[in-house]
Amino acid sequence: MFVEDRIRKRAEVSDLDKIFKAYDIRGVVPDELSESVAEAVGAAFVRLTGTKTLITVHDMRASSAPLAEALGRGAAAQGADVINGGLGSTDMVYYASGSLDMPGAMITASHNPARYNGIKLCKAGAKPVGIETGLAEVRDMVATGVPAYQGTPGTITSRDLLPGYAEYLRKLVDLSGIRPLTVVADAGNGMAGHTVPQVFEGLPVTLIPLYFELDGTFPNHEANPIDPANLRDLQQAVKDNHADIGLAFDGDADRCFVVDERGEIVSPSVLTALIAARELAREPGATVIHNLITSRAVPELITEHGGTPVRTRVGHSFIKAEMARTNAVFGGEHSGHFYFRDFWFADSGMLAALHTLAALGHHTRPLSALLSEFSRYHASGEINSEAHDQAAVTARVRDVYAGQPGVRLDELDGLTVSGDDWWFNLRPSNTEPLLRLNVEASSEAEMAALRDEVLGLVADAADRSE
Repeated sequence: MFVEDRIRKRAEVSDLDKIFKAYDIRGVVPDELSESVAEAVGAAFVRLTGTKTLITVHDMRASSAPLAEALGRGAAAQGADVINGGLGSTDMVYYASGSLDMPGAMITASHNPARYNGIKLCKAGAKPVGIETGLAEVRDMVATGVPAYQGTPGTITSRDLLPGYAEYLRKLVDLSGIRPLTVVADAGNGMAGHTVPQVFEGLPVTLIPLYFELDGTFPNHEANPIDPANLRDLQQAVKDNHADIGLAFDGDADRCFVVDERGEIVSPSVLTALIAARELAREPGATVIHNLITSRAVPELITEHGGTPVRTRVGHSFIKAEMARTNAVFGGEHSGHFYFRDFWFADSGMLAALHTLAALGHHTRPLSALLSEFSRYHASGEINSEAHDQAAVTARVRDVYAGQPGVRLDELDGLTVSGDDWWFNLRPSNTEPLLRLNVEASSEAEMAALRDEVLGLVADAADRSE
């Protein structure tokens, strides 16, 4: 069967709405996300953008290279020349899309289990593609069948992107003159095992690698550093090796978490504040974006360092859009995503890691002391509660706090309730019957009491709505 005939056929998937998410495509391989679906996505994306060139990159999962090749075939069948970038991280496809000014496709399911895979798309200049910015149109074309292209098919060539990627990142962060550092890096058998050695080459760094072997079955632990359980090996290795810092990356290496020299986990809000201060020192008065789950310390510190804080909803499409609108120099999320104007407003865990190493390497103090000024409050972390009627449960919590003296409510993203020295946010999951709670207060005891109070309200309201 000819490629043109194959991509005209309706993709063989039971429910495209299940795998087309808000920001990407993700599903079980091959039952939900097959090579035929990837091929149709490649064809539809070229049809949507009208591009004459496309770059593809893929992670280390066994299904990733075949899916990337299938997507490339679909794109080439629509007349686009395809550059196969091979193995790489998600921020590598952003680098390629930005520096080469062409759309890109990353084959990865990030931190999801091995049976999953996915596709992240971006337009030229690393501009995000979500359900409201083209992904719905791609889904609809995949569902109905992409019309055959009548012209000459495009070519498919290969290119090694890693050296250029590493060189570009090193140009964005001043690492000259940093003191020697001992760094433990946990790649979780993901793509940081491929990128870290090249990016760190030549730095005064003694690198202690954990799980750098590329293995999409994740034999050691999930490549999801937002779960503290997946940081235990890194914490122990930092202490055992008397290291200055520990770095943990997720499967596609677009997120970075940090462990200090004591083996303590550093909040992404603290890193957001640290990097914001560095960027504001370079560009006084600039705008910095933070989502509404980051610590209250983040906007306080941005203001104190002469910047303008702008608060957004959770999610990279909101962050990137607001960064572009305001020309913000930097943006940070509680989930370990960090965005940079000099990186086409895209996120890069590696770039955040380099900023942290530069800050540490230019000071004599240990990391815990360096970061102490950026940590002011006590946070609960994100807590999930099952709630099938999310709106009813949220309304019940709203009713309890509405009208209380000194209490402010807003609904930018879910429900945020604030007092003078505390706040909490309760927002629904987009994909599961869950409500996600984040609580912060000036003391550990106040945070715990508020957390338990809200969780009790959620559980009671959820039982009533059953």
